[in-house]
Amino acid sequence: MQKTKIGVIGVSGRGYGLMSDVLLLMDDVEIAAVCDLYEDRIKAAAALVTEKTGIIPIGTADYREVLANPDVEAVVVSCDWEMHIPIAIAAMRAGKAVGMEVGGAYAVEDCWALVRAQEETGVPCMLLENCCYGRPELMVLNMVRQGVFGDIVHCAGGYCHDLRDEIAFGAENRHYRLRNYMNRNCENYPTHELGPIAKVLGIHSGNRMVSLTSTASKALGMEQFAAAKKPEDTALRGKKFMQGDIVTTVIRCALGETIVLTLDTTLPRSYSRGFRVRGTKGMYEEETNSIFIDGVHNDHDFEWRSQWDNAGSFRAQYEHPLWAEYEREGVKDGHGGIDWLVLRAFVESVRNKTTPPIDVYDAAAWMSITALSEQSIALGSAPVAIPDFTGGRWTQPRTPVDSAYWLG
Repeated sequence: MQKTKIGVIGVSGRGYGLMSDVLLLMDDVEIAAVCDLYEDRIKAAAALVTEKTGIIPIGTADYREVLANPDVEAVVVSCDWEMHIPIAIAAMRAGKAVGMEVGGAYAVEDCWALVRAQEETGVPCMLLENCCYGRPELMVLNMVRQGVFGDIVHCAGGYCHDLRDEIAFGAENRHYRLRNYMNRNCENYPTHELGPIAKVLGIHSGNRMVSLTSTASKALGMEQFAAAKKPEDTALRGKKFMQGDIVTTVIRCALGETIVLTLDTTLPRSYSRGFRVRGTKGMYEEETNSIFIDGVHNDHDFEWRSQWDNAGSFRAQYEHPLWAEYEREGVKDGHGGIDWLVLRAFVESVRNKTTPPIDVYDAAAWMSITALSEQSIALGSAPVAIPDFTGGRWTQPRTPVDSAYWLG
């Protein structure tokens, strides 16, 4: 079997995990190169590849060496947020297909540059938004396309995850979130639920996002956490963080739907992506894992909340075909199996030379929300226009690809 040779750029926690839990388990993938700014990470990643495969990959601190290597066909960009787009652009210009990890953009112009690089080179770029392949997200997408919820009017979701420990110990762990939370105030991680919502609403397939407003609460969570957990850290003592504890972003779409995104990462809480879909015939709610259908459930009867996994449940009726097959084959590691699915989608698009299911226009639009939210917050929650990165092509349905991983 001819293997797709991949270079992994950024091999700290996320990049190393993608290698150990996913890429090194794929029979048709070879890790040909590993890259990081830190020598200990390079050595650990290279040793892992050699241990698992017997292959000694290229190890370098300069991503340009990975891109210059003729053996490397594609790259997975899993480094710090600031370098995602610059490295993706350089990779496309070097002829390497790009699988880019999630994160927000720092400037709208960066998103335009990403689109221009793809259009000029024809080299594919896929955003590795694993939540698009979540089991409930795909089941709800299947239900939406079968009209179960009627016409969709409103969606909500977010990144609700207590990251205080990760942020506070960013210096020790050489993690980029700390400097971002100290210096920026924005919806810094928009794509985890915006991605699935965009597919539900047909964004770039007859619809698009047109404007947003974003509002940030005061920032106290990290200041108090750092004072309690790291009282001797002079760099953090008394430091005022810029990042608001709760950021609420409201997006309006061309067809009139609304989206509410919530960033909630610096206060104590349980994990949630808060996925919610509201239509004229019913709703889905992730936090209670429940479905309500008009004419089937009574609004005062909370038995509707238990309709998920019972015999004859909605899952039995509407499980997405991809997950039905995944369950039969055996769900893999990596965030409950979704890392495997998103990377299989990427690898197969590279092998088959097909349009990836989360393309450069998706990446640009979804990542731009960070830069645009920063503008809106700075302007007192003023409305900000969202550019049309497709140049008008959003008005037409996407050309489908014959792939189990295609999202439309």
